Amino acid sequence: MDEDTGARRAPVEAEQGTRTPEEIRADIEQTRREVGDTVEALAEKTDVKAQAQQRVDDAKAQAQARVEDVKANVKAHTPESGQDLAAKVRENPMPLIAAGALLVAYLLGRRSARP
Repeated sequence: MDEDTGARRAPVEAEQGTRTPEEIRADIEQTRREVGDTVEALAEKTDVKAQAQQRVDDAKAQAQARVEDVKANVKAHTPESGQDLAAKVRENPMPLIAAGALLVAYLLGRRSARP
């Protein structure tokens, strides 16, 4: 049994004899970093709450991108006169408000006139 143990140590000792302690320490540090990265990756995979939040964030980003696409598409297909009208209404909304109030009054009048 001692011979078997000695046989296992011989290659390690020979390998250590060709390497400096600094090289060994650097290898150990590299191995620690790799193990740390692996542990972090496994922790991320098992964090269900974070995965769900990531999916929600992705869905929000996709929805926002879609909204921006629709806005750009509508703006591209809206005639200039429509855009001019919208700008005028934003500048002076009173005529539109008055027209809406007139329409509501008309509809209420028609409704109350019916038997």
